[in-house]
Amino acid sequence: MCGRYDLSENPAAIRAKFRVPSMPEFKLSPDVRPTNIEPIVRLDHEARRECSLARWGLVPHWAPDLKFGAKCFNARCETVATAPSYRSAVKSRRCLVPMNAFYEWSGPKDHRIKHRITPASQDLFALAGLWERWGHGDDAVETYTIITCAPNEAIAPIHNRMPVILDDADFDAWLCAAQMDLLRPYAGELVINPPVSR
Repeated sequence: MCGRYDLSENPAAIRAKFRVPSMPEFKLSPDVRPTNIEPIVRLDHEARRECSLARWGLVPHWAPDLKFGAKCFNARCETVATAPSYRSAVKSRRCLVPMNAFYEWSGPKDHRIKHRITPASQDLFALAGLWERWGHGDDAVETYTIITCAPNEAIAPIHNRMPVILDDADFDAWLCAAQMDLLRPYAGELVINPPVSR
């Protein structure tokens, strides 16, 4: 599961890393939560990268209301191609979710420890995601989800799932070709730091 993340990077750095022509205005946050409006990187109608704002918690077009997204902030890689909520998006609406770190919790329910996790080699990276548009016209809302997979050796003692971290070289393979073999545990080194307090 990935239920919180940090996106506090300078927008200019996001623009440069993801090679997008412009950045929408958004509020930097070290504690992004589901239902927040955050940047995603996707392909436009001419198959060029763009950065747009979307609401975290995917809502398919057939959902009755936006509350549906509360249970769709993560999508399991094992079923993402067949689950009704995601199978349309995985075919044509894939995205990158920029961030500086994600958080996972460990320990008993009455004393949870929050761990800040980031690849050792980079301060800004991307998770594999999907996006959807719910509603019509001026009332349309764009939403997204983060894809999760089995944990690697570093995450396994903390949690039984982890988000899919994409290498920079694989951004186009995910956005353009939906290479499903990219939805796997991260092979690189991770830095896992518990915070000073809960």
